Amino acid sequence: MLYLNIIVAGLLTGLVYGLMALGLSVIFGVIRVVNFAHGEMMVVAMYATYLASTVTGLDPLLMLVPVTVLLFLLGYALQRLLINRYIARPDHEQFLLLLALATVITASLLMGFGPDARNVQLDYAYDSYQIGGLLLDKVRVIAAAGATLGAAALWAFFRFTRTGKAIRACADNQIGAQVVGLDVKRLYAITFGLGAACVGAAGALMLLLVDVEPYIATDYTLLAFIIVILGGLGSMPGALLGGVLVGVSEALSGFVIEPSFKSAFSFALLILVLLVRPQGLLGRA
Repeated sequence: MLYLNIIVAGLLTGLVYGLMALGLSVIFGVIRVVNFAHGEMMVVAMYATYLASTVTGLDPLLMLVPVTVLLFLLGYALQRLLINRYIARPDHEQFLLLLALATVITASLLMGFGPDARNVQLDYAYDSYQIGGLLLDKVRVIAAAGATLGAAALWAFFRFTRTGKAIRACADNQIGAQVVGLDVKRLYAITFGLGAACVGAAGALMLLLVDVEPYIATDYTLLAFIIVILGGLGSMPGALLGGVLVGVSEALSGFVIEPSFKSAFSFALLILVLLVRPQGLLGRA
Protein backbone atom coordinates (compact mmCIF):
# COMPACT_ATOMS: atom_id res chain seq x y z
CA MET A 1 0.00 0.00 0.00
CA LEU A 2 2.92 2.36 0.62
CA TYR A 3 4.13 2.00 -2.95
CA LEU A 4 0.58 2.29 -4.26
CA ASN A 5 0.17 5.59 -2.40
CA ILE A 6 3.41 6.87 -3.92
CA ILE A 7 2.35 5.83 -7.42
CA VAL A 8 -1.05 7.54 -7.06
CA ALA A 9 0.61 10.73 -5.77
CA GLY A 10 2.94 10.66 -8.78
CA LEU A 11 0.01 10.10 -11.13
CA LEU A 12 -1.86 13.11 -9.73
CA THR A 13 1.19 15.34 -10.11
CA GLY A 14 1.79 13.87 -13.57
CA LEU A 15 -1.59 15.11 -14.76
CA VAL A 16 -0.51 18.69 -14.01
CA TYR A 17 2.76 17.99 -15.85
CA GLY A 18 0.69 16.69 -18.76
CA LEU A 19 -1.36 19.90 -18.96
CA MET A 20 1.86 21.91 -18.98
CA ALA A 21 3.33 19.80 -21.79
CA LEU A 22 0.02 19.88 -23.67
CA GLY A 23 0.58 23.56 -24.40
CA LEU A 24 3.99 22.83 -25.93
CA SER A 25 2.58 19.95 -27.97
CA VAL A 26 -0.32 22.03 -29.33
CA ILE A 27 1.98 24.86 -30.41
CA PHE A 28 4.39 22.52 -32.17
CA GLY A 29 1.64 20.39 -33.69
CA VAL A 30 0.00 23.36 -35.41
CA ILE A 31 2.64 26.06 -35.90
CA ARG A 32 5.74 23.83 -36.02
CA VAL A 33 7.53 26.22 -33.67
CA VAL A 34 9.28 24.88 -30.56
CA ASN A 35 8.57 27.21 -27.65
CA PHE A 36 11.86 27.41 -25.74
CA ALA A 37 10.26 29.93 -23.37
CA HIS A 38 7.60 27.45 -22.23
CA GLY A 39 8.88 27.03 -18.68
CA GLU A 40 9.34 30.76 -18.32
CA MET A 41 5.70 31.33 -19.26
CA MET A 42 4.68 28.80 -16.64
CA VAL A 43 6.69 30.63 -13.98
CA VAL A 44 5.01 33.89 -15.05
CA ALA A 45 1.67 32.19 -14.38
CA MET A 46 2.87 30.97 -10.99
CA TYR A 47 4.00 34.45 -9.97
CA ALA A 48 0.77 35.99 -11.29
CA THR A 49 -1.22 33.54 -9.17
CA TYR A 50 0.96 34.24 -6.13
CA LEU A 51 0.68 38.00 -6.53
CA ALA A 52 -3.09 38.00 -7.09
CA SER A 53 -3.70 35.67 -4.16
CA THR A 54 -1.44 37.68 -1.85
CA VAL A 55 -2.99 41.03 -2.77
CA THR A 56 -6.63 39.89 -2.60
CA GLY A 57 -6.26 37.31 0.17
CA LEU A 58 -8.35 34.85 -1.87
CA ASP A 59 -7.74 31.16 -2.47
CA PRO A 60 -5.20 30.65 -5.29
CA LEU A 61 -7.68 28.33 -7.01
CA LEU A 62 -9.93 31.33 -7.63
CA MET A 63 -7.08 32.82 -9.70
CA LEU A 64 -7.04 29.87 -12.08
CA VAL A 65 -9.41 31.32 -14.67
CA PRO A 66 -8.03 34.91 -14.63
CA VAL A 67 -4.43 33.67 -14.91
CA THR A 68 -5.38 31.31 -17.75
CA VAL A 69 -7.04 34.19 -19.62
CA LEU A 70 -4.02 36.43 -18.95
CA LEU A 71 -1.62 33.85 -20.40
CA PHE A 72 -3.87 33.35 -23.42
CA LEU A 73 -3.74 37.08 -24.15
CA LEU A 74 0.02 37.12 -23.61
CA GLY A 75 0.53 34.16 -25.96
CA TYR A 76 -1.80 35.63 -28.57
CA ALA A 77 0.05 38.96 -28.52
CA LEU A 78 3.49 37.31 -28.70
CA GLN A 79 2.52 35.22 -31.72
CA ARG A 80 0.66 38.01 -33.48
CA LEU A 81 3.25 40.75 -32.96
CA LEU A 82 6.56 38.87 -32.80
CA ILE A 83 6.73 35.17 -33.54
CA ASN A 84 4.65 35.31 -36.76
CA ARG A 85 7.54 37.23 -38.31
CA TYR A 86 9.79 34.19 -37.77
CA ILE A 87 7.48 31.41 -38.95
CA ALA A 88 9.16 31.08 -42.36
CA ARG A 89 12.68 31.72 -41.07
CA PRO A 90 15.28 28.99 -40.34
CA ASP A 91 14.88 26.95 -37.17
CA HIS A 92 18.00 28.40 -35.53
CA GLU A 93 16.56 31.93 -35.79
CA GLN A 94 13.34 30.79 -34.10
CA PHE A 95 15.44 29.14 -31.41
CA LEU A 96 17.45 32.31 -30.78
CA LEU A 97 14.30 34.45 -30.64
CA LEU A 98 12.54 32.27 -28.08
CA LEU A 99 15.71 31.73 -26.07
CA ALA A 100 16.13 35.51 -25.89
CA LEU A 101 12.50 35.83 -24.81
CA ALA A 102 13.07 33.23 -22.08
CA THR A 103 16.13 35.13 -20.84
CA VAL A 104 14.23 38.43 -20.73
CA ILE A 105 11.35 36.85 -18.80
CA THR A 106 13.66 35.25 -16.21
CA ALA A 107 15.64 38.46 -15.72
CA SER A 108 12.43 40.48 -15.36
CA LEU A 109 11.05 38.09 -12.73
CA LEU A 110 14.35 38.18 -10.88
CA MET A 111 14.29 41.98 -10.78
CA GLY A 112 10.63 42.06 -9.77
CA PHE A 113 10.51 39.32 -7.14
CA GLY A 114 14.12 38.54 -6.25
CA PRO A 115 15.75 35.10 -6.00
CA ASP A 116 13.85 33.91 -2.92
CA ALA A 117 11.26 31.16 -3.23
CA ARG A 118 7.63 32.20 -2.75
CA ASN A 119 4.57 30.12 -1.86
CA VAL A 120 0.91 30.44 -0.99
CA GLN A 121 -0.72 29.47 2.28
CA LEU A 122 -3.64 27.05 1.98
CA ASP A 123 -6.11 26.24 4.75
CA TYR A 124 -6.43 22.71 3.39
CA ALA A 125 -2.72 22.13 2.76
CA TYR A 126 -2.58 19.13 5.11
CA ASP A 127 -6.03 17.69 4.43
CA SER A 128 -6.41 14.35 2.69
CA TYR A 129 -8.96 11.83 1.47
CA GLN A 130 -8.82 8.23 2.64
CA ILE A 131 -10.11 5.42 0.41
CA GLY A 132 -9.34 2.11 2.05
CA GLY A 133 -5.59 2.01 2.41
CA LEU A 134 -5.10 4.90 0.00
CA LEU A 135 -4.38 8.31 1.44
CA LEU A 136 -4.87 11.02 -1.20
CA ASP A 137 -3.47 14.48 -0.60
CA LYS A 138 -6.34 16.95 -1.08
CA VAL A 139 -4.17 19.57 -2.82
CA ARG A 140 -2.89 17.04 -5.37
CA VAL A 141 -6.40 15.75 -6.01
CA ILE A 142 -7.65 19.30 -6.66
CA ALA A 143 -4.69 20.10 -8.91
CA ALA A 144 -5.12 16.86 -10.89
CA ALA A 145 -8.87 17.46 -11.27
CA GLY A 146 -8.20 20.99 -12.56
CA ALA A 147 -5.62 19.68 -15.04
CA THR A 148 -8.02 17.00 -16.28
CA LEU A 149 -10.81 19.53 -16.79
CA GLY A 150 -8.41 21.85 -18.63
CA ALA A 151 -7.28 19.09 -20.98
CA ALA A 152 -10.90 18.04 -21.60
CA ALA A 153 -11.90 21.64 -22.39
CA LEU A 154 -9.04 21.95 -24.90
CA TRP A 155 -10.03 18.67 -26.58
CA ALA A 156 -13.66 19.79 -26.81
CA PHE A 157 -12.56 23.10 -28.33
CA PHE A 158 -10.60 21.40 -31.10
CA ARG A 159 -13.27 18.75 -31.65
CA PHE A 160 -16.51 20.74 -31.67
CA THR A 161 -15.89 24.43 -32.42
CA ARG A 162 -15.49 25.99 -35.86
CA THR A 163 -12.29 27.74 -34.81
CA GLY A 164 -10.89 24.50 -33.45
CA LYS A 165 -11.64 22.69 -36.69
CA ALA A 166 -10.05 25.55 -38.66
CA ILE A 167 -6.89 25.25 -36.55
CA ARG A 168 -6.79 21.51 -37.22
CA ALA A 169 -7.12 22.26 -40.93
CA CYS A 170 -4.12 24.62 -40.71
CA ALA A 171 -2.13 21.92 -38.97
CA ASP A 172 -2.97 19.36 -41.67
CA ASN A 173 -2.41 21.61 -44.70
CA GLN A 174 -1.39 25.24 -44.33
CA ILE A 175 -1.52 26.01 -48.06
CA GLY A 176 -4.92 24.38 -48.43
CA ALA A 177 -6.21 26.41 -45.47
CA GLN A 178 -5.02 29.62 -47.12
CA VAL A 179 -6.62 28.62 -50.44
CA VAL A 180 -10.06 28.24 -48.84
CA GLY A 181 -9.73 31.67 -47.20
CA LEU A 182 -8.74 30.91 -43.62
CA ASP A 183 -6.79 33.62 -41.80
CA VAL A 184 -3.80 31.43 -40.97
CA LYS A 185 -1.86 34.09 -39.04
CA ARG A 186 -4.84 34.78 -36.77
CA LEU A 187 -5.39 31.05 -36.22
CA TYR A 188 -1.71 30.61 -35.40
CA ALA A 189 -2.00 33.41 -32.83
CA ILE A 190 -5.05 31.72 -31.27
CA THR A 191 -3.13 28.43 -31.17
CA PHE A 192 -0.15 29.99 -29.43
CA GLY A 193 -2.58 31.65 -27.03
CA LEU A 194 -4.19 28.30 -26.27
CA GLY A 195 -0.78 26.73 -25.66
CA ALA A 196 0.07 29.60 -23.31
CA ALA A 197 -3.32 29.20 -21.59
CA CYS A 198 -2.53 25.53 -20.92
CA VAL A 199 0.78 26.41 -19.32
CA GLY A 200 -0.93 29.26 -17.43
CA ALA A 201 -3.50 26.89 -15.92
CA ALA A 202 -0.75 24.37 -15.13
CA GLY A 203 1.30 27.10 -13.43
CA ALA A 204 -1.62 28.21 -11.27
CA LEU A 205 -2.20 24.60 -10.22
CA MET A 206 1.50 23.82 -9.74
CA LEU A 207 1.81 26.69 -7.26
CA LEU A 208 -0.41 24.64 -4.96
CA LEU A 209 2.27 21.91 -4.94
CA VAL A 210 5.65 23.67 -5.07
CA ASP A 211 7.33 26.98 -4.29
CA VAL A 212 8.14 29.34 -7.16
CA GLU A 213 11.41 31.11 -7.97
CA PRO A 214 12.68 32.52 -11.30
CA TYR A 215 15.36 29.91 -11.93
CA ILE A 216 13.01 26.90 -11.94
CA ALA A 217 11.76 27.97 -15.39
CA THR A 218 14.53 26.09 -17.22
CA ASP A 219 13.69 22.90 -15.33
CA TYR A 220 10.05 23.10 -16.44
CA THR A 221 11.01 23.79 -20.06
CA LEU A 222 13.25 20.73 -20.05
CA LEU A 223 10.56 18.66 -18.32
CA ALA A 224 7.99 19.70 -20.94
CA PHE A 225 10.34 18.61 -23.72
CA ILE A 226 10.88 15.22 -22.08
CA ILE A 227 7.13 14.71 -21.73
CA VAL A 228 6.15 15.67 -25.29
CA ILE A 229 8.96 13.56 -26.78
CA LEU A 230 7.88 10.62 -24.64
CA GLY A 231 4.27 10.92 -25.74
CA GLY A 232 5.00 11.98 -29.32
CA LEU A 233 5.40 15.54 -30.64
CA GLY A 234 2.05 17.01 -31.61
CA SER A 235 -0.01 14.34 -29.83
CA MET A 236 -2.42 15.65 -27.18
CA PRO A 237 -3.10 12.24 -25.57
CA GLY A 238 0.64 11.56 -25.75
CA ALA A 239 1.40 14.70 -23.72
CA LEU A 240 -0.94 13.59 -20.93
CA LEU A 241 0.44 10.04 -20.99
CA GLY A 242 4.01 11.33 -20.91
CA GLY A 243 3.19 13.60 -17.98
CA VAL A 244 1.72 10.71 -15.99
CA LEU A 245 4.74 8.49 -16.72
CA VAL A 246 7.18 11.20 -15.66
CA GLY A 247 5.18 11.99 -12.53
CA VAL A 248 5.09 8.34 -11.44
CA SER A 249 8.78 7.77 -12.24
CA GLU A 250 9.78 10.87 -10.26
CA ALA A 251 7.69 9.81 -7.27
CA LEU A 252 9.09 6.27 -7.21
CA SER A 253 12.71 7.26 -7.78
CA GLY A 254 12.48 10.01 -5.16
CA PHE A 255 11.22 7.50 -2.60
CA VAL A 256 13.29 4.43 -3.46
CA ILE A 257 16.62 6.23 -3.97
CA GLU A 258 16.57 9.98 -3.22
CA PRO A 259 14.83 13.07 -4.61
CA SER A 260 17.96 14.30 -6.44
CA PHE A 261 17.72 11.27 -8.76
CA LYS A 262 14.30 12.25 -10.15
CA SER A 263 15.67 13.93 -13.26
CA ALA A 264 18.00 11.03 -13.97
CA PHE A 265 15.07 8.61 -14.05
CA SER A 266 13.06 10.92 -16.31
CA PHE A 267 15.93 10.98 -18.81
CA ALA A 268 16.38 7.21 -18.50
CA LEU A 269 12.69 6.75 -19.32
CA LEU A 270 13.09 9.07 -22.31
CA ILE A 271 16.08 7.09 -23.63
CA LEU A 272 14.23 3.80 -23.19
CA VAL A 273 11.17 5.01 -25.10
CA LEU A 274 13.28 6.49 -27.91
CA LEU A 275 15.16 3.22 -28.33
CA VAL A 276 11.93 1.24 -28.65
CA ARG A 277 9.72 3.81 -30.38
CA PRO A 278 11.59 6.87 -31.71
CA GLN A 279 8.41 8.78 -32.63
CA GLY A 280 7.13 8.58 -29.05
CA LEU A 281 4.47 6.39 -27.49
CA LEU A 282 1.53 7.92 -29.35
CA GLY A 283 3.35 9.89 -32.03
CA ARG A 284 3.22 9.31 -35.78
CA ALA A 285 6.21 7.91 -37.62
